[in-house]
Amino acid sequence: MARGIKVGDEVAIMATVLKRVTDDRVSVSIPGYNFPHSIVDSATKVTKGQQIELIGDIVRIDEAKVTVSLGTHVTVDAAKVRLVQSYVPPKPKKSLVDTPD
Repeated sequence: MARGIKVGDEVAIMATVLKRVTDDRVSVSIPGYNFPHSIVDSATKVTKGQQIELIGDIVRIDEAKVTVSLGTHVTVDAAKVRLVQSYVPPKPKKSLVDTPD
């Protein structure tokens, strides 16, 4: 497991812009993922060759690979991801066992 990441953590992946498909969609290349990936990008005007950061949650961890949810599941090398925020499970507000008052 790479750098203490776990399922549910929010991670970032650096991708390279391949081309602008439409006014609001961009095709990107993700390192270690051998397929083109398309993302919605209507706010910025990135051009071919620029780096863009994709942020998603980890849904699965294998020995050297992690699967990240970026709208679709993308499996990349664990060394290619950077931890953004660690997952903290919610704490129950009320005890799960009924106690007599």
